[in-house]
Amino acid sequence: MPTLPEVPISLYFALSAILFTIGAIGVITRRNAIIIFLCLELMLNGVNLAFIAAGNALNSLDGVVFVFFVMTVAAAEAAVGLAIFVMIFRLKGNVNVDQINLLKG
Repeated sequence: MPTLPEVPISLYFALSAILFTIGAIGVITRRNAIIIFLCLELMLNGVNLAFIAAGNALNSLDGVVFVFFVMTVAAAEAAVGLAIFVMIFRLKGNVNVDQINLLKG
């Protein structure tokens, strides 16, 4: 069975940076709260890829441990964030961050 060529770690970090940059641009430019939420998840996935690549390059499980922590935080963020978005949509009728102002009574 032939072996696959090894991919350089720099390509993993480049892909990670691209994912993080796309997510950051989405957070900055979009106004829909759910799209912003998805862009945050894309940023977290870029960071996870960097952790896994670095851990694999160093022959260490530290990257995997960090990824588990990031995934735990992302799961909690998804549960709480989506519940908040549903409540805002019920109150205001949209989830556009420019039109949501819940602090002014």
